[in-house]
Amino acid sequence: MRYWLLGVAAACLGGCDGRLTMVDEPAPPRNLDGDYFNRGVDLWWELDSQWDGEAFRVYGKRTGDTEYFFIAEVTSCAQGGCVYRDINVSPKRMYEYYVASVDPETGMEGASPYSVEVFVPLPDPPPIPAEVDAVALDDAVYLRWDDNGATAEDFSVYRVYQDGADEDYLLGETDSPAFLDILAENGKTAAYYVTSVDVQGHESAASRVVESTPRPDYTGEVAYTYQGVPESSGFRFQESDDHDAVMDGDDADRHFRIEYDDGRYWFVPGPGAYIHPTRKKTSALKCGPGADPDCVSWETAPTAGYLSEDLQLELGYTYMFYVPGDDDKMRYGAVRPTHTGACPNHFSIFDWAYQTQAGNPGLSPPEG
Repeated sequence: MRYWLLGVAAACLGGCDGRLTMVDEPAPPRNLDGDYFNRGVDLWWELDSQWDGEAFRVYGKRTGDTEYFFIAEVTSCAQGGCVYRDINVSPKRMYEYYVASVDPETGMEGASPYSVEVFVPLPDPPPIPAEVDAVALDDAVYLRWDDNGATAEDFSVYRVYQDGADEDYLLGETDSPAFLDILAENGKTAAYYVTSVDVQGHESAASRVVESTPRPDYTGEVAYTYQGVPESSGFRFQESDDHDAVMDGDDADRHFRIEYDDGRYWFVPGPGAYIHPTRKKTSALKCGPGADPDCVSWETAPTAGYLSEDLQLELGYTYMFYVPGDDDKMRYGAVRPTHTGACPNHFSIFDWAYQTQAGNPGLSPPEG
């Protein structure tokens, strides 16, 4: 940015007796400065100690023009300073500005002692974020995307928005390709998109919109086998940690119970509950924040093909269930056994997730 000194002219008024009377010009603005940001030029200046509430006039011109032209009048200043934003600018041009205070009675101006030059560049934003993914967590949503926005030399941050029905909301900014929405609520679907922003405020177009519905999950649930401790062998998916998921294996409300037979563990569906015969090898129930780069989980439950038959339990696999909720509407749940053993009774340790939104098969994040 460059500064140019301006000439200051004195003004006098002639009295009736022929004598000249000097008229004091209003206190000029101090420390005028300006800079470009996001398709506009921002000007700011300080108020002189002798300032008496006068308005300010902003003048500007394109470099090379012979005369300044009046742009705007600023009447509102706060905390010892004033600001003005000029959005009527064109890229690849240099603009020159000065500001003058104006006496409301005489019209006399007190100009800033210098002008400022500001160059307006091409508005070239960073690349649009791609591969945006939303991971459903317990009362939270973990968003992640590729880091191609950071390939721009002037990259600054990513902006994360929630796509609302009436208007969009800026949730926050981050300089890394991930964001955790801790305001999300279980059972409520939210839509998101991401943009890239450079240091000059240029914002890219929006990424694709992704949706996610948070759901309860639990790590390290312990249930015994029906043959060993029947009163702790049943399980029912719960919408809250306030309710115990492990119950009596004969309870009619159970979604399944665990049985042991001839060295093998089994999932046995309860009344009205179903299990899908397909299972998937996974490294975690969910691949949320802090997961390994090669984390593998199961994204969405199948919507058909469920059976009421027993299915063998094997470690390191995720199983999908289709079960009645407290309102008798059908919902999806996922279970991933992590350990089995006997001390002295046979037991199983597993992680689970439950989608509280009826009919929504979204449970865990995508594979990888």
